[in-house]
Amino acid sequence: VYIGYLNVKLPHGHCGVSNDLQKHLERITSVGPRPTGSPENEVLTVNFLLEQIEHIKADSASGPNSVTVDVQRPTGSFSIDFLGGFTSYYDRVSNIAVRLEPKAGAQHLMLANCHFDSVANSPGASDDAVSCAVMLEVLHSLANLSTPLRHGVVFLFNGAEENVLQASHGFITQHPWAKQVRAFINLEAAGVGGKEVVFQTGPENPWLVQAYVHAAKHPFASVVGQEVFQSGVIPSDTDFRIYRDFGNIPGIDLAFIENGFLYHTKYDTSDRILTDSIQRAGDNILAVLKHLVMSEELADSSEYRHGNMVFFDLLGMVVVAYPARVGTIINYMTAMATFLYLFKKCSHPSNVVFLLHTVSIHQRRGLFLADLVCLFLLQGVRRLEVGELYFDVSLLLWCGALVYLTANGLCSAYVPMLMVAFPLTTKLLLAREFKLRGASIKYSVLYQLGLALPYVHFMFLIWVVFEIFTPILGRSGTEIPPDVVLATLVTLTTLFLSSFFLHFIYLARSTKWLLAGLGTVFTVFLVLVLCGMFFPYTADPSGPRPKRVFLQHTTRTFHGLDGQVKSRDSGLWINSFDYTGMQHITPIIPEINDTIRTSCQEDRPFCGYPWFLPVKFLVKKNWYLPAPEVFPKSPIEFQVLSKEQTKWGTVKITFEVKGPSHMSLYLRPHQGASLSSWSFGDGVPQYHLAGEYFIFYSHGLDAPAWNFWFEIQDPSGPEGMISVAISSHYFFGEDQRTVQLEDMLQRFPKWAFPSSWVSTYHMYRY
Repeated sequence: VYIGYLNVKLPHGHCGVSNDLQKHLERITSVGPRPTGSPENEVLTVNFLLEQIEHIKADSASGPNSVTVDVQRPTGSFSIDFLGGFTSYYDRVSNIAVRLEPKAGAQHLMLANCHFDSVANSPGASDDAVSCAVMLEVLHSLANLSTPLRHGVVFLFNGAEENVLQASHGFITQHPWAKQVRAFINLEAAGVGGKEVVFQTGPENPWLVQAYVHAAKHPFASVVGQEVFQSGVIPSDTDFRIYRDFGNIPGIDLAFIENGFLYHTKYDTSDRILTDSIQRAGDNILAVLKHLVMSEELADSSEYRHGNMVFFDLLGMVVVAYPARVGTIINYMTAMATFLYLFKKCSHPSNVVFLLHTVSIHQRRGLFLADLVCLFLLQGVRRLEVGELYFDVSLLLWCGALVYLTANGLCSAYVPMLMVAFPLTTKLLLAREFKLRGASIKYSVLYQLGLALPYVHFMFLIWVVFEIFTPILGRSGTEIPPDVVLATLVTLTTLFLSSFFLHFIYLARSTKWLLAGLGTVFTVFLVLVLCGMFFPYTADPSGPRPKRVFLQHTTRTFHGLDGQVKSRDSGLWINSFDYTGMQHITPIIPEINDTIRTSCQEDRPFCGYPWFLPVKFLVKKNWYLPAPEVFPKSPIEFQVLSKEQTKWGTVKITFEVKGPSHMSLYLRPHQGASLSSWSFGDGVPQYHLAGEYFIFYSHGLDAPAWNFWFEIQDPSGPEGMISVAISSHYFFGEDQRTVQLEDMLQRFPKWAFPSSWVSTYHMYRY
């Protein structure tokens, strides 16, 4: 068992993490949003990072370690099982790789990863400029060590993570240094500031968790978060997946999680990230990286590969970590002790008589099991016995959860293990006190002290769950009712937390006042909610909670089999990213109402609308307000280069596209037709869960025309083989805005965050 303790609070500048962190962060975010392909991302930010790296290189030139810089512009493609499954293609995106190693060289490398690009319309301070600022200072500190490193470390500043993890794929699959990388640390954000939590590790390789436990100055980690995130419940992903799946290397994933309401909005600014948060992250990353590059395990990580770890921290002060196989033994031993306790209690003569008495009454009167407790009271059963019954039932339920989670190989089983072991031990230790004096004040105090550790830890986990899930439900689409989800979480939390305290109701002198108080609280809050007292959004500068809306001023063009334009229209396509849709917007902007609600046109790829990502299954409520046609100064150019019959019976069509930095390609084979191969990824078409194909495209600067092909089995139908559509998205520059878009943006309330851009949609049939 490995236990790490929180050090005394460190002063700023400790371990070489300097006050320049804040300056780096402010400088990166000062250029505004940094979508891939924009001058702000590809030129201004790249130049700033290279300038700082050159300063570090010059400062450390006389030291025992060397710094090598490489700017990579990779081109590639891959398929990913995310958001229903789609394919990604990137061309000349930006990576800045910095290799720090002993001057004699290094065979084994550690990788530290951040991304400096941001989503459109957000300055991206926490996601992920602050991580790049931290990495610059960690690089500075390690480069100026007076002793040589044992192994090398690559600091990767990648410029295309928001484009669904493209730049990291370019590095790990194409860069020559990637072959020497043995493990990685990925720095991410799902919120703005606060503590950075370890929410993914592995796969396997328990030595990485042990390294974090030993080295981290301010530990914050939970295997529960790892298993929740990897279950797919949270609609998000990080570069961790790319390094794990395409590089086959293990790693640690860290992210800021607090105040997720501001994530990917205009409020994600540098002034909202506290200096203490940056300092804490810098101290942790520096200490962990320093430990890893000096470790033996990095040189032969395969030898330490097998096994998983159970790990969790207690209020950020103590981290406990032990092998999963040890956890399995502990869990089953705890379960066996519980069953032995319950069996012994049930086999006691007085309890057998009590049980037979109640069962006989139950059989005579034909009552349901749900009435059993009430029957006990009617038969004059002592309150103490009913209280004991509630405790035993709670113990049995928690033990059942323990056995189930352990049998399914989940490391999160440590939670029910704590919730069984501590109450059972406390109950046994206080058995004599309870027998002599009943539910005395002394007994109550000692009982609560015995349950303090598991309950404090469990409440801390619950806080983390609500801290993460509450903001996420505000951006999870129109189909998931957040009130129902949160109500379920609150109900489960109440049941879990009250499980070992329910028996106090029957040990109390008067249950009427207790139940009346709980009923009153419930009634008051029910009335307040039904009266609409809790408005979900606010523009309060101290804690904004914006409603997320996506607006695209788009022009759609539909071509027939003969290549001629069949129809064209233009409008403001509006998507709400939460369950309330436009119900709070319509009173303010009456034109956005249900009369302009759209429906999916199934014969058109992705319903005939310019989806930037394949999320139509999450966002089914959208609106289309007629507006004038858009005329981008850099319009898309789409043409067929060739169409030929192959000797194996398929039709191969080759295309060329010229357009902006972000485009989406949609393929919808007609009935009876099927794609057999294409030029993307590994050559095997990856379809979306809706049965269509989605290809996400982006490019950096000076990218050539996009050429691709696919082969399709020809059914020779009257409607052709396939519908092909392509949308262009203008996220920056003069093409991003129109007069109509600006006018509409001005009408939205302050508590809304409308993210907007110009797009086009062109559909063809072949």
